[in-house]
Amino acid sequence: MKILITAGPTREHFDSVRFISNPSSGKMGYALAAAAVQRGHDVTLVSGPVSLAPPAGVQVVRVVSAAEMAQAAKDLWPEQDAAIMTAAVCDYRPAKRVTQKMQKSDKPLVLRLVPTEDIARGFGQTKRADQVLIAFALEDHDARAHAEAKLQRKNCDAIVLNGPGNISAEQAEVEVLVRGGGWQRWRRGSKQQVATRLIRMAEDLLRRKQNA
Repeated sequence: MKILITAGPTREHFDSVRFISNPSSGKMGYALAAAAVQRGHDVTLVSGPVSLAPPAGVQVVRVVSAAEMAQAAKDLWPEQDAAIMTAAVCDYRPAKRVTQKMQKSDKPLVLRLVPTEDIARGFGQTKRADQVLIAFALEDHDARAHAEAKLQRKNCDAIVLNGPGNISAEQAEVEVLVRGGGWQRWRRGSKQQVATRLIRMAEDLLRRKQNA
């Protein structure tokens, strides 16, 4: 299986040194890449800025901004059998970026933000019948309802509900919803254990499509 995985945060700069971002460590995405290689798959990892070493045998495409991640992922998607979207892509970016450092002032600074591209939604719109798309949803309230809405809006085959407590942690507890099925609460485990189970789920989803 050829599999694309996105991981880590993005950084949305508003001047030459300052940016908007989030605390994503990329650990889940990198664990998924390692698990996929261990199971014999051809893996490309599109990674935002993280401090992790890439797993052996994984092709890594490094990006910084949401726009760079979107372009890299879209270039790769047509050739993939599956994509797992774990990256914590910033939902907004500054409308303007200045090329030099802005000097501090006693006056308030107002930043105008505009939405970034929804990469997973774009994948869902172009997904072939023989491709699998799995997305992550990080939610802190009305979690299942928001995740279910994302599964439908992005046309995913499955969605992984992730909580704030998993950010940068060594372990994870997730809930998974496969299209047409019910919610499954997976036992808490190391991110490597969760990743291996997710790769097996992706394999099963692809096998079902191939046999349909």
